[in-house]
Amino acid sequence: MPPKKAVKEEKILLGRPGNNLKSGIVGLANVGKSTFFQALTKSQLGNPANYPYATIEPEEARVIVPSPRFEWLCEQYKPASKVPANITVFDIAGLTKGASTGEGLGNSFLSHIRAVDAIYQVVRCFDDAEIIHVEGDVNPVRDLQIILDELRLKDIEFATKFLEGVEKLAKRGGQSLEVKAAKEEVAIVQKIIAWLEDGKRVAKGNWGTKEVEVINQMFLLTAKPCIYLVNLSERDYIRKKNKNLLAIKEWIDENSPGDVIIPLSVSFEERLTGFETQGEIDEECKKVGAVSILPKIITTMRSALNLISFFTSGPDEVREWTIRKGTKAPQAAGVIHTDLMNTFILAQVTKFEDLKELGDETAVKAKGKLLQKGKDYAVEDGDIIYFRAGAGKN
Repeated sequence: MPPKKAVKEEKILLGRPGNNLKSGIVGLANVGKSTFFQALTKSQLGNPANYPYATIEPEEARVIVPSPRFEWLCEQYKPASKVPANITVFDIAGLTKGASTGEGLGNSFLSHIRAVDAIYQVVRCFDDAEIIHVEGDVNPVRDLQIILDELRLKDIEFATKFLEGVEKLAKRGGQSLEVKAAKEEVAIVQKIIAWLEDGKRVAKGNWGTKEVEVINQMFLLTAKPCIYLVNLSERDYIRKKNKNLLAIKEWIDENSPGDVIIPLSVSFEERLTGFETQGEIDEECKKVGAVSILPKIITTMRSALNLISFFTSGPDEVREWTIRKGTKAPQAAGVIHTDLMNTFILAQVTKFEDLKELGDETAVKAKGKLLQKGKDYAVEDGDIIYFRAGAGKN
């Protein structure tokens, strides 16, 4: 008999499973968070002001995900209804040194970060005598370290409280499965605390499946994906130079290796929102020799959250659906309607590239490119799917 194929264990992802994940804008006070939020969401929500804690309760808005594939499908089908994908973004109050022990908005601020799934961390790299810096001067590496330390210290507090509860269970004694599991968790949480005390973000650890299961129960702040947004002056953004960029990169390489750094100018993005048409925006960008970085900021966050798209398309509606990477076909169908998941039969899958190359569904089918996939199929980014299901309960 041929040897059995080794079953590849699927790695559990850090974070809350789901399709409607949220990102939060984080940083020290007066670094441009609320102005960035307004430019990103094209809204007047938020409270940009030249004093600390202008934002107290977090503002929430949905942002449409830029998608050339969605636009192509809409052009192809000219549907009656067009529904793009979106992500949810929160503008969170500014952090200050000592937040982990209650300084500034302290615990309130940190609880708001705990409620989101990923972080945009805005760091200030522009000089402006009119805009107060809570630490007295512009020093982005110091600011990055302050935020890391505050999140890390709060995580140690969260993990220590969690450890106390698990230790109580482990000390009951005996050989029950519950007690054995608790003893295993104690060792894992102690390992996590040691990692944090060593100055590291949990997101950067190489954790096993059981360790990830424990981490995900604690909703740790440093376990969340982080995208670093370096807020430059408009002049520096256009010329692609700033004296702090190298030092920032070196700090992130050491403290959060692999995380994305995106330079932007919040003042430039804010100015672009003042134009009424896309044509005017394009003309201004051409004039100054720079483009808006907001589309990249949105799509990078979606990728950091391990989110991908599949499409349903036709003359009635073209819609881009959001799922987590690795989602199986029945669960993807369930995003549309739970009945489709419960009565799933198969998924008819067309790859976007095939449809675009061949021109229409008839040609795709004629070329044998229309795929029939069962319940074990993991939906891939860009799939165009028609789900076949049985009759529902009703």
